[in-house]
Amino acid sequence: MADKLHFSLVSPERELMSAETDQVDIPGVEGWIGVLPNHAPMMTTLAPGMVRVVTGGEEKRIFVRGGFAEISPAGLTVLAEEAMPAEELDADAIAQRIKDAEEDVADADTDDKKLAAQQSLDRLKDLQAAL
Repeated sequence: MADKLHFSLVSPERELMSAETDQVDIPGVEGWIGVLPNHAPMMTTLAPGMVRVVTGGEEKRIFVRGGFAEISPAGLTVLAEEAMPAEELDADAIAQRIKDAEEDVADADTDDKKLAAQQSLDRLKDLQAAL
């Protein structure tokens, strides 16, 4: 039996995946990292993007909006700020949410409200870009 990589991805809301995989590609802030079994230990900060999980020729994609990844002899663990399976993403709904968020930024009447609205808009744009 070929070596497998243990992969775990968790967000503040839930564990999205825990599986034995062949390869995982993660969006590091300094570029993409392809992780295979027996990868050298390291830690990295994640950029917004799609995590690509390959198991037995099948691919699963999960959007992450930042976080951290740790590669150790035990496997790869991703702690995401926010994460969603790609199949749950709807491009039209995200585009509408971006329009609504842009209106919220324009309508904000205090600096705090404007900052919160802008952060929400930025998250949505990261999500749209990952699609």
